[in-house]
Amino acid sequence: MEKEICLKPFKLKPNRVKRPFKGGMLLDQWQHRDNPQDGFAAEEWAASIVQAQSERSDSFEGLSQLDDPNSDAEFLKTLIAAHPLEFLGPPHIRKFGDNMAILVKLLDSYSRLLIQVHPDRDYAKRVFGSGFGKTEAWYVLGGRRVNGQAPYVLLGFKPGVTQETWSELFFKQDIQGMVDSLHHFPVQEGDVFLVESGIPHAIGSGCFLIEIQEPTDFTMRVEKVSPEGRVMSDYQCHQGAGFPKMLECFHYESYTREQVLKKYYRKPQIIERKDGGMRRSVISGKDISYFSMDELEVWGCFATSRLFSFSVVIVVSGQGDLIWSGGIMAINQGDELFLPAALGPVVWESKGEEHLRIIRCFPPGHGK
Repeated sequence: MEKEICLKPFKLKPNRVKRPFKGGMLLDQWQHRDNPQDGFAAEEWAASIVQAQSERSDSFEGLSQLDDPNSDAEFLKTLIAAHPLEFLGPPHIRKFGDNMAILVKLLDSYSRLLIQVHPDRDYAKRVFGSGFGKTEAWYVLGGRRVNGQAPYVLLGFKPGVTQETWSELFFKQDIQGMVDSLHHFPVQEGDVFLVESGIPHAIGSGCFLIEIQEPTDFTMRVEKVSPEGRVMSDYQCHQGAGFPKMLECFHYESYTREQVLKKYYRKPQIIERKDGGMRRSVISGKDISYFSMDELEVWGCFATSRLFSFSVVIVVSGQGDLIWSGGIMAINQGDELFLPAALGPVVWESKGEEHLRIIRCFPPGHGK
């Protein structure tokens, strides 16, 4: 039984996390919830063993629960801790212990997120005692117009912005000045942006996307009042570091619009095609060493070989079966799965008029 539990995929329960921005209606629709509406539970954390950053120390918010009545464990984190080698793989354990080293989210924004920055690994080590910073990447699944405005993101300092000018805007709380200091990019389905730690950014209104990142929840916010009027506590802004230290988290390189696109914009590339489907690379190890992401589009049957690496899977659309040597699992839009490293080759089978579309997220070192 100990071996069998490591040789099957696991389905996870929906795992909404509250954030200081409004959204979630598209997530509700995607998850087939009754009465879809916007609120402040606008993020879905998939196969997460990361606890959401909170002023409460007793919160389990952010931790994924198993959707498996036959398992004695309630949380994915507990199951991984009990079987680290089989679930994460020996090479991963040697480097990261029982930390998955990635966090995967889905996010739906009605209101613009607060302008923010995430720490690089050096800053995270010095200030938070963490071996991980928070470099991330966004894969846009779709979106909606909000108050007539198309989905967009803000990314990177414009030329001329310095630490002095940015600090002055912050202490004055010149929100429009801070917004105008960043590049504005309209986005649509299929767009991919890398967001390195230290780079100022904000996901704008109307975005529905998948985010893959380093496994922390360190977010420094420079707006003390959100776009919908919510007042942020000092802790929500600087995470306990203090405002002067928060401003040191930014990397004060500035870029032209063209330079930002060249450095941070990506397009998924087809890397494998068979009779029953295709595989695209969304984020590869050539783009960033911290994580990678593939997309499978299946219209028949599509086999993937044993990878010797765990993966976090999101069923973006369609329905079908996931087949492995020990069984078969029905999968549908909105499902979140964890596939252990010890799992052998699997077959994805589409069953329905709509193609089965799968996002598969991998930790550092996958494919090496």
